Amino acid sequence: MAFNLTNNKLMQQHRESNKIDIIEKTTRITGNITSQADFRIDGRVDGTITTTGKVVIGEEGVVEGKITCENSDIAGTIKGNLDISGILSLKSSARIEGEVIAGKLAVESGANVDASISMKGAKKMKAISSTENSKTEKTA
Repeated sequence: MAFNLTNNKLMQQHRESNKIDIIEKTTRITGNITSQADFRIDGRVDGTITTTGKVVIGEEGVVEGKITCENSDIAGTIKGNLDISGILSLKSSARIEGEVIAGKLAVESGANVDASISMKGAKKMKAISSTENSKTEKTA
């Protein structure tokens, strides 16, 4: 019986942490948002969004500011910086201007990205010229 009580308690905590905050398309928020919930934005946010959850920007959604979150699916417009620790998925209707840092990136054909993009954990690569390449190349 103790197992069932523990299991029920875990299920209740899981449900509470899976709540989604929705910003409707007729809503405009100016200011900073801090949460542990997932967000769906179909309206407009001018400010910073910080959450340990997922941020979804609908096709009509607009964010001007910074987004820091675990994962994000974007179909709308972002003007600002994105710091995504997990997966950033840009849909074909996405419009991004700013700076992007992501763990992983998925971009559908048609997405408009005018941003500098850095991958977390990626090693910096340096291009070498053909003259440098021939100096280090050894043949038997």
